[in-house]
Amino acid sequence: MCDTMIALGNVTQSGRTIFAKNSDRAPNERLLLERIPRKSFAHGSMVKCTYITIPQVPVTYEVLILRPHWIWGAEMGCNEYGVVIGNEAVFTKEKAGENALIGMDLLRLALERSRNAEEALNCVIGLLACHGQGGNCGYDKNFRYDNSYLIADRSSAWVLETAGQYWAAKRVQDVYAISNRLTIGRDYDRSHPDLLHHALDKGWCRSEEDFNFARCYTNRLVTTFSGAAKREHCSYTRLEESKGSITVEVMMDILRSHTAKFEEKPYQTASVSSVCMHAGSLIGDQTTGSFIAELAFPARGETEAEVARDTYWITGSSAPCLSLFKPWWMIEPDYLSFSEDETAEAVAYWEQQEKIYRSVLKQLIDWKEYQSERDQIEEALLSAVRALAANTPDGMLAEIQARALEAETELRNKVREEVRENPLEYDYKGKPYFRRYWEKKNRKLEQGV
Repeated sequence: MCDTMIALGNVTQSGRTIFAKNSDRAPNERLLLERIPRKSFAHGSMVKCTYITIPQVPVTYEVLILRPHWIWGAEMGCNEYGVVIGNEAVFTKEKAGENALIGMDLLRLALERSRNAEEALNCVIGLLACHGQGGNCGYDKNFRYDNSYLIADRSSAWVLETAGQYWAAKRVQDVYAISNRLTIGRDYDRSHPDLLHHALDKGWCRSEEDFNFARCYTNRLVTTFSGAAKREHCSYTRLEESKGSITVEVMMDILRSHTAKFEEKPYQTASVSSVCMHAGSLIGDQTTGSFIAELAFPARGETEAEVARDTYWITGSSAPCLSLFKPWWMIEPDYLSFSEDETAEAVAYWEQQEKIYRSVLKQLIDWKEYQSERDQIEEALLSAVRALAANTPDGMLAEIQARALEAETELRNKVREEVRENPLEYDYKGKPYFRRYWEKKNRKLEQGV
């Protein structure tokens, strides 16, 4: 379960495209932040994806990806050309495919091979036609699904929604939000050539005039229980209401938003309908990482020389309502992301912050005080980034990033030391099944499972 949203420069305060996504996965599924350099490959090279091996291209572009620790592909990411992509699980009437490319593989491959949003769209469509999609995407359960995508660059964006080998794509005009359901009806700009005829053959519609992609291809039962409609409505409504004044901070607020039920008893109940998702009981997913991109493009009145570089805000940890969004740029030195050879270090970083969330669940940490201190750090970082000039040296950007990590570490160490100095008999709040759920998850996390 996930939520992805975008606002093009014609409706943002800065005049630049802003993209945002929460990745909702199993609670103990570590989401790793990896930076992979541009690479060249010999003719005939192959690339091993999550389940299958496919032909490699001569050159792959530099990417930053956020991927589940056991999967080759990624939930979201960006590349050196300012292309950003986020994917969503969607539930359709098409039969789940055998092991092929999973949606996260398609996302990473498109980032590595595309210089703009339309190239990325064509890349996913082409790979889908050649290799299909399918395979288990569940960390601790068998969970198979189709995928939808928000694909953007500095000046344009596309929504791509798939059902097995079939697909429809729509160009974004200003704002858009996707969740775990199909959204494109009859208003697509491109589609699989047999999209309509397949639906007619299956009896999902009576005529061309009756055809609606989302209505015809959606598995209504699973989609309803996913809570997607409420989350998508929350994101889209806030974007619509904020047109003309959408900022990175607005995106942060949306990614951190909860339902009224959760707000009544914070960290004591599950929340599948919250954009900031929290697991518990029958709800097996929660937000394991968050990502925002503000993409460089001449804003109103600016020249190319005056444009600041692409800026990304990344938690690198679960529960954005507690986590700190830290700025990231494709620079050297880079203090936040990890290389492909640093998987253990990337896992350790995610787990360090996860201990804060689990301590909040155990009522060992005052979450209101923690949020307040986090907000002070974040506001200082936002102010520092807003003040940057277009030609800011990489070294100065690296210093801001280093300060962000240092402040996060200090806050984390402070609250953990307070817990050690004032040990309490912790007690989960909430109903018995909620408490049992987290007791089991915590035992497994401590065992590395």
